[in-house]
Amino acid sequence: MTAMFYDLQARARRAVFEAGFHPDFPPEVIQEVQALRQRTPPAPGPGVRDMRPVLWSSIDNDTSRDLDQIEYVERLADGSTRLLVGVAEVDCCAPKGSATDRQAGGQATSVYTGAATFPMLPEELSTDLTSLIEEQDRLSIVIEMRLRDSGESLATEVYRAWIRNHAKLAYNSTGAWLEGRGPIPPAIARVPGMEAQLRLQQETSHKLSAFRKQQGALAFDSLEPAALLENGQVKGLVVRERNVAEDLIENFMVTANVAIAQYLKTRNSLSLRRVVRTPRRWDRIQAIASRFAVKLPSVPNPRALSDFLDKRKAADPAHFPDLSLSVIKLLGPGEYVVESPGREKEGHFGLAETDYTHSTAPNRRYADLATQRLLKAALAGDGGPHSQAELTGGGPRERGVPTSGAGGPYSEAELSSVAAHCTEREDAAKKVERLMRKVMAASLLRGRIGEVFDALVTGAAPKGTWARLLNFPAEGRVVRGANGIDVGDKVRVRLVGVDVDKGYIDFERADVAANR
Repeated sequence: MTAMFYDLQARARRAVFEAGFHPDFPPEVIQEVQALRQRTPPAPGPGVRDMRPVLWSSIDNDTSRDLDQIEYVERLADGSTRLLVGVAEVDCCAPKGSATDRQAGGQATSVYTGAATFPMLPEELSTDLTSLIEEQDRLSIVIEMRLRDSGESLATEVYRAWIRNHAKLAYNSTGAWLEGRGPIPPAIARVPGMEAQLRLQQETSHKLSAFRKQQGALAFDSLEPAALLENGQVKGLVVRERNVAEDLIENFMVTANVAIAQYLKTRNSLSLRRVVRTPRRWDRIQAIASRFAVKLPSVPNPRALSDFLDKRKAADPAHFPDLSLSVIKLLGPGEYVVESPGREKEGHFGLAETDYTHSTAPNRRYADLATQRLLKAALAGDGGPHSQAELTGGGPRERGVPTSGAGGPYSEAELSSVAAHCTEREDAAKKVERLMRKVMAASLLRGRIGEVFDALVTGAAPKGTWARLLNFPAEGRVVRGANGIDVGDKVRVRLVGVDVDKGYIDFERADVAANR
């Protein structure tokens, strides 16, 4: 293609439609949102705690406005730690059976393409009424966990509460400050006590991370390319490296999700589990480890794999992201499954957790919203339907929310359908996001046809072999010379063609081409 204007936003919109998403909100959804705006905000009522004075804060991407989670940590007199994670209560504004719920259920996830974001919920909800935005009172589900000094969980309490985010923070600036690479962010400096609070959160995160590693949780470093856009055009791709602020939020999120899965189990509730099954290509992971003179067990073992990865990161941090990518590809994708009382499902191999769910992002993922409804039914004690008045601390059930099945918001069959649909839609969203990364990369590579690059094989299957360039965050298909190479192999490839609109980037093995 010539150096002409390419409409990335239009391409992203076409991609989501081709993937079966319908991002335009129908009139009935818009009407429901308008009615919510006109509703008088309810006052805190019985059963809803007032946690607004707590020194809550959030950390997310610089531009994020759909804030789902805020955090607070307190050191107790007995040496234990009190960790609170507040999650936005979305169900009160998108009750089951409403037009907004039907739309969200169909989408199942927000789609982030880099050129445009296609939210699961109307922005009036996800970035305002149900977002934990700074200095606004919001209804939430609070997961309160008491931790040993080792990071092991002692006890969990779950309740509904009014909360207020006192500092909206960003990964880049907060991470740089925590790592000693940058100044204190103004949002921290202006709130008395917030600096000490963030330092305590960092300390708690380190303890949680150490405990998770002892249990066999896998730690990866990923290279996530982000497009630099100028006037709607791609001017470059940069690799965003993880920092301690992202690790902090991940550790709190994982801990909260484990706690919620275990809480639902203790209440004999159905639950929507997030699982990563035992890897089918363990033999290939063993082969990669053997290159470094490491023999992994014949039976998949997350603890052994975790030890191997930790040692490789310490020995060669510069190339650890390449190893991480190879192992991640071989582990396989996550999926949602339903666990009913007394019938345990397979756990999350990568996290080395038997009990794990998704609960902390109900503005962005429908699985989290479904889990929130299950949790609220468990909190109510009887598992019955909830009315809008009850959920906001009001009177009797005069406006019942539609439910399915006896004794809860979902029957097992209905929840299984939700699980399958969320898994399928998540996979579709990831394909759209990968496509748009390729579209952006192809637009930058179109002037470099014929150049040779170092690459890492990231996928090998009957339908094709893929490789990612090591010095430029782009992935493409090896269209010639792919025989004999597998995931994790490093190869030299020549760029032979691109198609920006399709996101095609085609390589051939450079040594194969030289011998033709």
